[in-house]
Amino acid sequence: MNAPVLNQHAAVPDGGGAGGNDVANDVDTAFATDLCQRMQAFVRTAILPQESHLATNGPDAPQLRQRLYESARQAGLWGLFYPQSMGGKLTQLAAYLPVGEAEGYSEYGPALVGTHATLDAHMLARHAGADLRQRYLAALAEGSVIPAYGMSEPDSIGSIPATIRTRARLEQGQWIIDGRKWFISRAAQASFITVVAQTGGGQEAALSMIVVPTSTPGVQLGRALDVLGQFGAQHEISFDQVAVPQAFMLGQPGQGPALMQQRLGLGRSLRAMHWLGLAQRCFDLMCERIVSARGITARLPEKQLVRQHVYAVHSAITSARALLQLAAQQIDAGQASDLAVNSAKLAASNALSLAADRAIQIYGAEGLSYLTPLGSIYRNARSNHILDGTDDALINAIGKRLLEQYEARRVDHAASDWPGQSGLQADLQSGQQSGPQPDLQFSHQSGQQSDPQSNQSAKQIRSAA
Repeated sequence: MNAPVLNQHAAVPDGGGAGGNDVANDVDTAFATDLCQRMQAFVRTAILPQESHLATNGPDAPQLRQRLYESARQAGLWGLFYPQSMGGKLTQLAAYLPVGEAEGYSEYGPALVGTHATLDAHMLARHAGADLRQRYLAALAEGSVIPAYGMSEPDSIGSIPATIRTRARLEQGQWIIDGRKWFISRAAQASFITVVAQTGGGQEAALSMIVVPTSTPGVQLGRALDVLGQFGAQHEISFDQVAVPQAFMLGQPGQGPALMQQRLGLGRSLRAMHWLGLAQRCFDLMCERIVSARGITARLPEKQLVRQHVYAVHSAITSARALLQLAAQQIDAGQASDLAVNSAKLAASNALSLAADRAIQIYGAEGLSYLTPLGSIYRNARSNHILDGTDDALINAIGKRLLEQYEARRVDHAASDWPGQSGLQADLQSGQQSGPQPDLQFSHQSGQQSDPQSNQSAKQIRSAA
């Protein structure tokens, strides 16, 4: 299991992030280096040897998972990026990235070290009222409750949240919820679901988030849904006159788009981090096979196409890491980050797909079977291009945003030595520009705030979901 290069991975922007100063950032980064090494050792010695048992999900799997939960806690590796009030050990997302990659080196790693609750822990800590925080935060931290998130619906368009049909109306101090959700991860095990629902007139601005305990009357777990032929944690779930206290709303009515944007930013970053861990796993398996006795017999190290596979996967992983680091820096600094996050999400999912595909190609028929973890990783990789924001929607949103920045700084093309460049040349000579600067976040380490988040949440969700 290869360690990511920490000095490339864990840099944080000057003065940014939760630490608030360079000293805090340096402490976070140095501590993260130690945590990364410990996590790598835990995954290698405790989780990888058990993967085949976890994959079969036999009768002993629940007890095995429980033992691994306890081992992670005893090793001090549980919930490392929870809020500090819940026992989290790292405050900087940028410093956490290499640790998270180590978690993601196994498909089972994130769940076994409590990372599945990280996103909901942050959302509840920031936006829940006192009753909800008291009911769930401590239980999330100790792993006794499992969260789920309900946004996708069978009859709505995922990239247009205004088409969400689940409704919540306020009656006598309670939200009454009716609707249906599907492809909800962990729905069968969840203790509560954060439901996105219409609380107004069917516009995006009327969307809200409401926490619904799954034990509430009217919550009905529906059919299990497969992903590429494999049944796992995805389910359909319905809400029939489900009543929850008014205080179970996150934030205020109509704040759903802003909260969704915040959730997407952190959530996509966390998942991209784990995908890069899996991509590194595939890369390691591929390279180890190439230089093995069997690979040498087949003269694999001498083949140019094989070397091209190695280069392509290495380049994809390294590039995605850089984009994800930039997104994490902006999140730590509290800057607008949707462009960087979406770019990193795409790059990480592409890197994982390429790594899994090339590794399977090197392994041949063995890579298609359960004799290696590659087949399951490949299925996981393919689903990532659709779930959590389709590639199509994200690419469209990124391209639109980039072009809008250049439309905002159109220049006069009256005269120039180079056709079409006179206005830009004059701008450069005078030090002036005729419009706002384009977003420089792809070339400037500390990033630029590309868009005020106020009054933009609904538009960003529509283009990025």
